[in-house]
Amino acid sequence: MPADGEYTAVVDRFEDDLAVLLLEREGEGETVDDILLPKTELPESGRHQDAVLYVSVEDGEVRDATYKAGETDQRAERAQSRFDRLSQRPSESETEADTDPER
Repeated sequence: MPADGEYTAVVDRFEDDLAVLLLEREGEGETVDDILLPKTELPESGRHQDAVLYVSVEDGEVRDATYKAGETDQRAERAQSRFDRLSQRPSESETEADTDPER
């Protein structure tokens, strides 16, 4: 059960009618807990995978959830950028430097 407080939550997945939210402490970006919430209790615009919400937890339950469209878009763009960089083929000079022991 998560401690009372304010969290950034990311919708990880749906299991039947429940949303699995990964909770992060504000500004840390590291998952500290997770919580299940009926999908119908999410803001309508945040009822999709990878949606970012700010949630307030009290007595182990989500008391308030606000969808953050801008943060959701920023995280999606950062993830796409990382994927694009990783999927690029190394240039010929980078490949030679990696295989040439004298370089």
